[in-house]
Amino acid sequence: MLIKIGDFDCTEVWDGVFYKKLSNYPKVSDWEIKTIIEFIEYEEKHGRTCSIECEDKDALRTVLDGIKRKEAYLSVPRPKLLTECTACPYRKGCVTDHVCHTTSADNAIKIFACGKLLSAVNVRQVPVEVLISEDRNAATDPADYFEYIMFAWGNCQAGDRLVMERALGHFPNEEELSTRFESGVRFYFQYDRLLKHPNAVCDGVLPIKVKDEIVLKDWVYKIVIPMKLKEKLRSHIPCELKDRIIYIENDCKDIWDWSEKVYRMIENKSA
Repeated sequence: MLIKIGDFDCTEVWDGVFYKKLSNYPKVSDWEIKTIIEFIEYEEKHGRTCSIECEDKDALRTVLDGIKRKEAYLSVPRPKLLTECTACPYRKGCVTDHVCHTTSADNAIKIFACGKLLSAVNVRQVPVEVLISEDRNAATDPADYFEYIMFAWGNCQAGDRLVMERALGHFPNEEELSTRFESGVRFYFQYDRLLKHPNAVCDGVLPIKVKDEIVLKDWVYKIVIPMKLKEKLRSHIPCELKDRIIYIENDCKDIWDWSEKVYRMIENKSA
């Protein structure tokens, strides 16, 4: 894997490259060094070596020095707000108290039926080679990525965007993210608690991911269902999860507005 450090639109892994966006390029925060170390350790655990590039030599030197002294960074506390991605017009960053996994209504029914979130390998029950070769793997993710349930930060719109993309068969355009936006079902987890899951992993890219499965009754915090889907989903919700359901009316102007409305509700429930 190649790690490229710079002032990108966001942090992501794409086609064998980890694009690490710095919140205040070319300065590197302790938290950002920690996530780079986590990425390297995860990749090495799966047999992949990493090289690092950065146009700013001082930033590169800072990162390389941090890697040599990794014990000093692995206990760095998580900031309340991460500003590597500032696309969100409301928060100008990612709030880190909660994470969520977003899915379609049909997939939510299957999740309620088994009571678990499952990794792609466990959901699809096909060889991982099939998953790797599918068109939806546009980023050419390696096999082990499909063994995990992935999460976004709680106020992020990325999950809903991916649900729409798979429903439409193409990247949503501006109209599809606003006047034609259809929200998915969000499964929310408290970050600090999910960290204690025996299969939780911090890979330096995602906030967190969990291998194989998550039993909802043991771990889920709240489940947000758009009011439009209430009648479709209500009869499928297990009794032990009914007190964690929040129905929210999607009267929002776009995907960003919806994400903010949902997360304000999650924050209020935490207060």
